[in-house]
Amino acid sequence: MNTRYTFLAAIGVLSAVLAFPAFAADDALARIKARNSIRIAVPQDYPPYGFVDSSMKAKGYDIEMATIIATKLGVKLELIPVTAPNRIAYLQTQKADLTISSLGKTPEREKVIDYSVAYAPFFDAIFGSKDVQAKNFSDLSGKTISVTRGSMQDDELQRLAADAVVKRFEDNNATLAAFLSGQTQMFAAGTSVAAAIQQKNPNQSLELKVILSNAPCYVGVPKGEPQLLAKVNEIILEAKKSGALDDISQRWLGAPAGTLPE
Repeated sequence: MNTRYTFLAAIGVLSAVLAFPAFAADDALARIKARNSIRIAVPQDYPPYGFVDSSMKAKGYDIEMATIIATKLGVKLELIPVTAPNRIAYLQTQKADLTISSLGKTPEREKVIDYSVAYAPFFDAIFGSKDVQAKNFSDLSGKTISVTRGSMQDDELQRLAADAVVKRFEDNNATLAAFLSGQTQMFAAGTSVAAAIQQKNPNQSLELKVILSNAPCYVGVPKGEPQLLAKVNEIILEAKKSGALDDISQRWLGAPAGTLPE
């Protein structure tokens, strides 16, 4: 009886050992490779990070980053359009494998998702036409800049460009209208605002002049997927080292990605 019990117990242990590799392999990265596709949540109405052009094709910084990751993994890319409110939920409900949607890092988000190393900058900056010369804060002395009163850009201007002639307006539309109508030489805003202006006014020779601050963007990864997170980090760091991130940033944001946190 004892011999039979020992034999059955041994079989049970052996079965558990044999089953373990299959269980361990059932992680997000393994599922992506088995499916031969990766579902990446991206913005569709937030230029220059993600938007749909006139031919209904997805374009932008985030789209290019998603393409690089899929290519490096050797799988098909499935773009999943999301909005700011649901880009985290899509990860939690497994509707997407990754979220690449100009996602900033916050303590609240870190409780429910994991973050890659940073892949993109998110600039608050001063923008103006190409015929206005300004490459640093001292160049802003005496130049007129429109900004929305009480905004982060307003605070940054007061701290970093005290000698500029700052004209404050009550909302973003008035701030941008002042620049477009020639009331000011430049305006202070986020990169997404500047990109939207350029898209609506293609004849406007707009460029980034001086960076006020940089709040980087990260790839959102489901909690508890270390293999997938490690692979995404590897791909981003490789793109950073090769200069690919600087190229993408220059193309969409008008400045290199620069030093990004790891």
